[in-house]
Amino acid sequence: MMKLSFTKMQGLGNDFVVLDFVNNPVSLTNAQFAHIADRRFGVGCDQILIVEKTDEADIDFQYRIINADGSEVGQCGNGARCLVKFVREQGLTDKSSVRVATSTSVMELKANENGSVTVDMGKVSFAPDSIPFIVDVSNNSNTNTEHVVKQQDLYKIDLEGESVEVAVANIGNPHCLLLVDDIDTAPVERIGPQLESHHRFPEKVNVSFMQMISPSEVKLRVYERGAGETMACGSGACAAVAIGQQLGLLCEEVFVHLLGGDLQIYREEQSNVMMTGAAEFSFTGEITL
Repeated sequence: MMKLSFTKMQGLGNDFVVLDFVNNPVSLTNAQFAHIADRRFGVGCDQILIVEKTDEADIDFQYRIINADGSEVGQCGNGARCLVKFVREQGLTDKSSVRVATSTSVMELKANENGSVTVDMGKVSFAPDSIPFIVDVSNNSNTNTEHVVKQQDLYKIDLEGESVEVAVANIGNPHCLLLVDDIDTAPVERIGPQLESHHRFPEKVNVSFMQMISPSEVKLRVYERGAGETMACGSGACAAVAIGQQLGLLCEEVFVHLLGGDLQIYREEQSNVMMTGAAEFSFTGEITL
């Protein structure tokens, strides 16, 4: 058995166990990660965040994200905001801006003077192969593939007893989006799991439900891959805004209302997505594994 020190943090209610593997590197199994994330027998969290050393000169830290089921993913925006506060609080850096590398991208994180954090989430890809998403041309509501980067396609997907239209995007991890009239009655728990593990998403997918309020304001709920519905999803908010812009529904700066709070998303055409929001410490402790 071993004792493992951890820090519990949250960003808009999306909660994390953060581990310092810079000073205390250990090797954990998927089962051990899942135990840490278990809300009854472990600490409890949506994801586990790991900070590690890196040999790359222009990168400050390696940033790993483990889902509650023990699987590793390549992106977590809310976690990234927590991460920069963690490394500063732990004395791992005195920089206000740090660059971190995930398994799929490099992100720049900035701690602002007002306590918020801004994350450069990088560019969004709308190409189905980047999701990955298997396109069924016969059910595609827009079969002209020449405009896939400039205009967002909508794809029809058959579920149990019904069909839905989704848009897809990748911002370091895969997302699909449904437009809904009322976020409070959106079928998140019914449709979310079906889409997450649908055969047309070979690596599974995060599923977002978006209600339009105005071109600069939306409501969003997200059923996350490997975690279920969470209070907030930073990458989901970024992907949703980018898709909304591609559909001609949203402007450059959008406020996204999630169950746990609000995010400010900014993206000029074809540029990187900038996300600003809160990140908070909850508590520290030790768990025996």
